[in-house]
Amino acid sequence: MLELLLTTYVFCYHFQLDDPLIQLVEDYKWINFFDFDWRLGIDGLSIGPILLTGFITTLATLAAWPVTRDSRLFHFLMLAMYSGQIGSFSSRDLLLFFIMWELELIPVYLLLSMWGGKKRLYSATKFILYTAGGSVFLLLGVLGIGLYGSNEPILNFETSANQSYPVALEIIFYIGFFLAFAVKSPIIPLHTWLPDTHGEAHYSTCMLLAGILLKMGAYGLVRINMELLPHAHSIFSPWLVIVGTMQIIYAASTSSGQRNLKKRIAYSSVSHMGFIIIGIGSITDTGLNGAVLQIISHGFLGAALFFLAGTTYDRIRLVYLRDGRNSYPNAKNIHNVQYLFDGFPCITGHERFCFRTDSLFWNNYQPKISFNAKILITFVMAIGMILTPIYSLSMSRQMFYGYKLFNAPNSYFFDSGPRELFVLISIFLPVIGIGIYPDFVLSLSVDKVEAILSNFFIDSFHE
Repeated sequence: MLELLLTTYVFCYHFQLDDPLIQLVEDYKWINFFDFDWRLGIDGLSIGPILLTGFITTLATLAAWPVTRDSRLFHFLMLAMYSGQIGSFSSRDLLLFFIMWELELIPVYLLLSMWGGKKRLYSATKFILYTAGGSVFLLLGVLGIGLYGSNEPILNFETSANQSYPVALEIIFYIGFFLAFAVKSPIIPLHTWLPDTHGEAHYSTCMLLAGILLKMGAYGLVRINMELLPHAHSIFSPWLVIVGTMQIIYAASTSSGQRNLKKRIAYSSVSHMGFIIIGIGSITDTGLNGAVLQIISHGFLGAALFFLAGTTYDRIRLVYLRDGRNSYPNAKNIHNVQYLFDGFPCITGHERFCFRTDSLFWNNYQPKISFNAKILITFVMAIGMILTPIYSLSMSRQMFYGYKLFNAPNSYFFDSGPRELFVLISIFLPVIGIGIYPDFVLSLSVDKVEAILSNFFIDSFHE
């Protein structure tokens, strides 16, 4: 809590919103033998995820209050995960970025394998195999960029952004980084670890996974693939739009068929990440700003939905939707809050749909996507928007009015307590604020987005 307050104070009084350059810089010699530096800094692209990380971690700590078995170790691992995530968002050195990227994997594995469900070891093993496999490609890309064209490694983000590569080599670097970030985002077909991980993890861990960890993949796509490798990104961007469109429909359709409550929410997260992928692939200020907005808004929504799923499990010890009919006869707060958060994806959803549609139709930088293809993509995105309330309301119906009676005395169930209401209201307020006034989030990144996109248009002009 104290660290969140300090972060908020620094943001309010020491961060300049209209400055696209790196601020609050730390630059120290780290490993003299290899000439590596401890290089940290914050800009408009990273400040939003950093504030989101501090906020969601604080609420996840409160959500973990019922954990009694090795609670000190549990909270230590949550804070270690928090350190890795903050380090990834603020790193200005490729090697430091990789180390922080790996640092948060170990706490997640331990949190899942020690406090997970019945299949926790299977899910933890699957998680570490997928993410560690993707990290191999990340390490190869970091070493390739750092060692290219110089006897000494050059790992500074600013220097690497000004480096030019042969087209074939840049494409190889791009594919390596993309595979690493596609696992973490996740992007189909590298998404299968996510439902199993969410289905078995404690709900406070799920809040961190859905609210922050998935956003690290999208952040990496913008920070490295888009900013450091613009030419390769312009080549692959139409395919990103196509993959994102397919992901929206596939994951939304799959979500409706899941009986496990947390797996259904996990697939909804995969579907919503498709909108972010489309925004990143659009190569427009409108689309990229919309992707940044969706990163923040979905971070709140994903954390809230998994917290609600966890409070449900605390009461009835069931995660299957059709087993919970009439389980909350006197829990009016749970009913009301659940229906409110079912509607929140639609509040921010209309905005993200408008952002993606506008970016597709007004993007003159991508002649590879024809007008008819843009019409088709927009139509598919609209279907995805329609599917969102369908599986959300279906989830609530099966939770509260399912097909199978739960044979337990009604007196066992109790409504939301002060701690739970505080967590939900804390998420409720910023979500409403983003839905009503998204310009606040957009003002954080608009200048940095323009700076990133200027590389594409400069390259296009020279060509």
